[in-house]
Amino acid sequence: MQVRPFRAVYPRKKLITSPDSFFGKVKEEYPVFRDSGFFKQRKQDGMYIYRIDEARRSYTGLLLLSSMEDYEQGHIKVHEHTLAAKEQRQIQLLMHRRAVVKPVLLTYPAVEGIDKLLKKQMKEKDPFVHYYFEEEDEHHWVWEIKDEKTLARLQKFFEEQVPVAYIADGHHRTAAMSRLRRQAEEEGLSRCYDYLLTAFFPTGELDIFEFNRVVTEMDHLSPAGLMARLSALVDIEPLEEYQPPREKHEWLMLLQEEWFRLRWRPEVLEAHAGEEVVLDVSLLNELVLYDLLHVKDPRTDSRLKYVEGPRGIDVFEQIVQKSENRIGFVLHPVDIEDFLHIADAGKVLPPKSTWFEPRMRNGLLVHDLSVN
Repeated sequence: MQVRPFRAVYPRKKLITSPDSFFGKVKEEYPVFRDSGFFKQRKQDGMYIYRIDEARRSYTGLLLLSSMEDYEQGHIKVHEHTLAAKEQRQIQLLMHRRAVVKPVLLTYPAVEGIDKLLKKQMKEKDPFVHYYFEEEDEHHWVWEIKDEKTLARLQKFFEEQVPVAYIADGHHRTAAMSRLRRQAEEEGLSRCYDYLLTAFFPTGELDIFEFNRVVTEMDHLSPAGLMARLSALVDIEPLEEYQPPREKHEWLMLLQEEWFRLRWRPEVLEAHAGEEVVLDVSLLNELVLYDLLHVKDPRTDSRLKYVEGPRGIDVFEQIVQKSENRIGFVLHPVDIEDFLHIADAGKVLPPKSTWFEPRMRNGLLVHDLSVN
């Protein structure tokens, strides 16, 4: 991978009395904040260790610039299709801000040399950025790496030991940057789009959560009719209370305030054995949502709602139980091995298959395209 340091732009902390409010507005209002003096620039190029401390765990990654050539040549791998409207929105934001205010989240198999170097830097230096976000009960920390010898070592590690990386979050931002780069190249304009702000988190520093589904209307099927049709596809076990899916191919259904554990029948899995990876979300979309509940397009059908796993099962139950006609499905998270395998094969996941954490904040570190 081709990576390089950059001269980060970051907020003047003494001017920020409410991090939740300020950083929540940066996505739309960065130019106003910048021109008003809320941001300043580091004095020299650097790479930046980014750590997020949550109540549940901590995540540590590295912020730097990645070459768009690696993306365009397939070394930065994707796992989902982009939507034209969302890509257009990102193009407009990039052109309006002349800055990237949130890094694209990339993951890669851990490299021991990089891990040791980052731990050493955090042990020996104080962070130069720290914010506490009260709403999420999170601490965000940033350490700066600016000595040329250490930067060169990191660049060598990425060049020699990180042949590929995988986009976890940020497909539309990356596609938008690529489109702007090609346009600028054709017109002989600025090369400011050649490098993209990215955050590299090893696979062990990443969590994949599920995206659960709620169908707001059962269409022509009664609850009894749905259970009968499902029994041809899955083994059904009533539960006295919610219990999370224990493994792949096990999932849950919430129907009329009752929980059921479901497992695909062996003949269903055998019928799909020739596929690159057999994903529960793919089987659910095809065999249940499409065939039984007539959800023809999971991206656009207004009857289908998505609830990301970290919102918790209480929120999910409240959404499902707003109406007796609603039905909810809870999936086991996609395995990281399946995620990597699909991306390596050049395939894509169905829409809303994964929710990745950590979630970084807009504006904590900025790559200002007009100055770097």
